[in-house]
Amino acid sequence: MEPAAPPPPSPAAATGSGELVCAQGRNAKAVLCQRCGSRVLLPGAATFAQRELLLPAMRKKAASAATAGGGDGDVVREHWLVRDMFSFENVGFTRDVGNIKFLVCADCEAGPIGWHCLDDKESFYVALERVAHE
Repeated sequence: MEPAAPPPPSPAAATGSGELVCAQGRNAKAVLCQRCGSRVLLPGAATFAQRELLLPAMRKKAASAATAGGGDGDVVREHWLVRDMFSFENVGFTRDVGNIKFLVCADCEAGPIGWHCLDDKESFYVALERVAHE
């Protein structure tokens, strides 16, 4: 008999951060702004998702407004996917950049921490590497 194939990796194994994703694939901890600690999402408010997105480099408000559509940024692959904008505790949105709005902390305006395409009213992506967890 051949040994059974290993089970597919869970979202927690994929991130290497098992403590962040619960068994149901949702955020096990609160999601916070890295800069000011403001609460962005409560535990269980989002699901883990993998999608390759380009986010502009994090900057202060004045610099990000001038270069929101500019060239430099980061390719981010691991996100918290939020299906309802009212699930957020504290988030702001930039002006439209084409058909995209970027998510920022509503308190200190650090960001962008995430991405939202205006063509899909039910998908808001928050980059795991751009937020803290508690």
